[in-house]
Amino acid sequence: MVKEPGTVKRTPWHQDAPYYCVDGSQTVSFWIPLDPVAKDVCPEFLAGSHLWNKLFYPRSFANNTDYDYDGDDFETIPDVDREREKYDIRSWALAPGDTILFHFRTVHGAPSNPGQGRRRGFAPRWLGEDVRFVARPGRTSPPYPGIGQKTGERMREDWFPILWPRPTSN
Repeated sequence: MVKEPGTVKRTPWHQDAPYYCVDGSQTVSFWIPLDPVAKDVCPEFLAGSHLWNKLFYPRSFANNTDYDYDGDDFETIPDVDREREKYDIRSWALAPGDTILFHFRTVHGAPSNPGQGRRRGFAPRWLGEDVRFVARPGRTSPPYPGIGQKTGERMREDWFPILWPRPTSN
């Protein structure tokens, strides 16, 4: 993920979970900077928001509008920037290789990058054993065409390999 120097647009507040075709509590997103990141351009996180028991509509990063997810119990995300004082917003100055780990339901966004330095980050996602496929009511990102799964099924291991298997007991 790259935010070029001079970018005035912020990344909208969002959760990762609604963009993906997965559901479960054992989820983690990583954000690993590849460049030094000052606190004022670091992604921001709403502490404890993963516990709100809400799913917010995914947002278009291009025009900051909700995806058309008719028929499910998604909500429009609160206007965090209008009432920042209501939230426990966390961000940090980071060096290349530092890592932020957060739950797929954590509300987060990123400020503009008005300075001279590029802000690049590597962002892998990991899933735990309780995660299952879920058919979202609209497009997902990435879309995974041809995955051939139904809501509630374990994730396909040929598409989502197990990197650290649980030891079997004898």
